[in-house]
Amino acid sequence: MKKKYTFFIVLFIVINLIASEVKAQKVYVETEGFNHKGGWVVDQQSMNVMGSPYLLAHGLGQPVEDATTEVSFDESGVYAVYVRTYNWTSPWKEGEGPGKFKLAVGRKTFPKVLGSQNSSWMWQYVGKTRIKSGKVKLALKDLTGFDGRCDAIYFTTDMDALPPNDIDKLEVFRRKLMHFSSQPKSAGNYDLVIVGGGVSGISAAVSAARLGCKVALINDRPILGGNNSSEIRVHLGGRIEVGPYKALGGLLKEFGHTKQGNAEPATNYEDWKKETIVVNEKNISLFSNCRAYAVAKKGDQISSVTVRNILTNEDLEFFAPLFVDCTGDGTVGYLAGADYHMGRESRAEFGEKTAPEVADKMTMGASVQWYAVDIKKSERFPRFSYGVTFNEANAEKVTKGDWNWEAGMNMDQIKEIEHIRDYGLMVVYSNWSFLKNDYSKKEKFKNKKLGWVAYVTGKRESRRLLGDYILKEDDLLKSVFHEDASFTTSWTIDLHYPEPQNSMNFPDAEFKSIAKHIKIHLYPVPYRCLYSRNVTNLFMAGRDISATHVALGTTRLMRTGGMMGEVVGMAAHICIKNKILPRKVYHNYLPELKEMMNKGVGQKGLKNNQQFNEGGTLGRYERK
Repeated sequence: MKKKYTFFIVLFIVINLIASEVKAQKVYVETEGFNHKGGWVVDQQSMNVMGSPYLLAHGLGQPVEDATTEVSFDESGVYAVYVRTYNWTSPWKEGEGPGKFKLAVGRKTFPKVLGSQNSSWMWQYVGKTRIKSGKVKLALKDLTGFDGRCDAIYFTTDMDALPPNDIDKLEVFRRKLMHFSSQPKSAGNYDLVIVGGGVSGISAAVSAARLGCKVALINDRPILGGNNSSEIRVHLGGRIEVGPYKALGGLLKEFGHTKQGNAEPATNYEDWKKETIVVNEKNISLFSNCRAYAVAKKGDQISSVTVRNILTNEDLEFFAPLFVDCTGDGTVGYLAGADYHMGRESRAEFGEKTAPEVADKMTMGASVQWYAVDIKKSERFPRFSYGVTFNEANAEKVTKGDWNWEAGMNMDQIKEIEHIRDYGLMVVYSNWSFLKNDYSKKEKFKNKKLGWVAYVTGKRESRRLLGDYILKEDDLLKSVFHEDASFTTSWTIDLHYPEPQNSMNFPDAEFKSIAKHIKIHLYPVPYRCLYSRNVTNLFMAGRDISATHVALGTTRLMRTGGMMGEVVGMAAHICIKNKILPRKVYHNYLPELKEMMNKGVGQKGLKNNQQFNEGGTLGRYERK
């Protein structure tokens, strides 16, 4: 009898030991959270489509420094290892791609080459390794410098447990494993929440703050400025201090850069000025590296915006009576169900002679700018050939790609932005490889080296949120007067189209554009273009204001966007003071807004240092 009990005790112990072994250990690591990024950069541009920010080895053909971090393992064991990655040249060429890297766990570097096989974002098996409990060092080891990318690393003792690829299921999976809260953390209550830290967002924030509003400014990059930042390097355009309200634009004299030119050295764009003007305003709280992804509504109003920190994955929720969409893509408005247009309206819809006869989805494209530098000695560049072929006839024999290196006009500038950006990188590297290695006059490029290639795209157009008034071509060409005239647009109607020769060389795969200009007189744009017609507490400033595709051709300049931001900040102040919504400013408080626009919010007596790239408008606005 005693032996029988002993047998069952032993059996119970064995079963429990087996059960403890069967319970799989899982560790999930987001690469954007690595402690040391090395030469890798964080890319958040397509996280709404592929699910997450990721690390990018943007080395211009030279391997970048390792990205490293330490991860804690609770249990020792043999782990299967997977990485989520993507062969970014696969849309253009089957087979092995250039974005190669390896993973090191502790002292072991896996022999498996990663990032060069998948045709979409997928989990790639790395191998198995024994890991002891405690802290373990991980390293991403770039092999090429050609934009290898890694989203996440997954360790499991269950050898058959592959993580999901579907982004909705993956979101649930990753949040569970990383122990994220199901509820965002409150970031507090504000008078005004501005999403987008470009020139228009900065101007709106400073304008409102100087008038006494408590402001949250949210930017999804580490650097302020949007297209005007050193990450994208588009110089400011348009005129300030013109039209009926000549004080508008004064803010730009405080933070606008003073050297003209696109695709120039980073220092030319004076990022420090943009940061200084924001952080020195006591009423502004700046939230960098935060991307808006959700809104909550009560009726036809936004009650909160939720953002995700692209480095820590922490979710923050912002509360306010008023919001401003300065995202360019109209992201907040879209999430809130705001009416919008995207693409080109038909000629008949607004009576625009420049519009196409039939509406379509074409937009102006996104630029990946670049330049080379002379290093006074011979410089090698790897052969790069992944589906786009250059030759003596079609190669661009240049050392700089300006605004007209523009792609994606017939693609969705939001949903397909990673593809558009990658195509921009593809043509830069492919063209440069031809010039360095195969061009009959390659000696001219012998001492040239790629000095900078943007990996953050410079967008021109996507969603346009619709307000109580939609600016159209006739307003601009016929100088139609509106009683709520506000900021003045000063650029031509500047619309971009595929360059004909580039279309012949690369049919349906253009990467260069031409601009067609229609001259206008200086034109004050209605205030009603600056707030949503159906989300009643939402303002907008920048390229997502209420305008047709044709009218956007003049309003999309950044100095003009800055003046929009100033007006929005003033209108927000009136709303907070009187406990009203943006539409009521037009109906009941227009004289007060006009008085504020006359006065301005910029420092008085500053010299106009913004007299370059002002555009070619006709005459001056003289209406009394």
